[in-house]
Amino acid sequence: MKVRLLTPSDAESYWALRIEGLKNYPEAFATSYEEAINKENPIEQVANNLKTKGNFTFGAFDEYEELIGVVTLIQEQHKKLQHRANIFAMYVTSKKSGLGVGKTLLTEAINKAKEIEDVEKINLTVVTSNQKAKNLYANLGFKVFGFEEKALKVNGVYYDEEHMVLCLEK
Repeated sequence: MKVRLLTPSDAESYWALRIEGLKNYPEAFATSYEEAINKENPIEQVANNLKTKGNFTFGAFDEYEELIGVVTLIQEQHKKLQHRANIFAMYVTSKKSGLGVGKTLLTEAINKAKEIEDVEKINLTVVTSNQKAKNLYANLGFKVFGFEEKALKVNGVYYDEEHMVLCLEK
């Protein structure tokens, strides 16, 4: 497995993996599958996101150079919030689940955050029913600091979320 920052040339494979995640795990993402497939020029939007300052999307590739997992780290831009970064859009294809892809991706994102001078902590949210993800985050040092009841509503079903933080040692 190889992990690297994605570039605009990876936009198409990122989008395909993103659509897979939204379709297979609708409760794990704020964006719905329906919203995503109805976007205008999604590949172009992804390409632009991949070159946005303070936006770092890492991709994991298998031995065939197929994108199998992604995670995005975004530093807050407002002056008073620049000490914070957020993890978004973490997803590993179910075909490669349980092989350490998620841990490797998240470790890369954490290491990147440590390189950014102003960043002192990383925040993320996770659906409370996603025990596998919660265990991964906890094993990497994230701690729960909040709980949001009915954070997401998918097809009439509510999902609660936990807010987690990792304070960085620099």
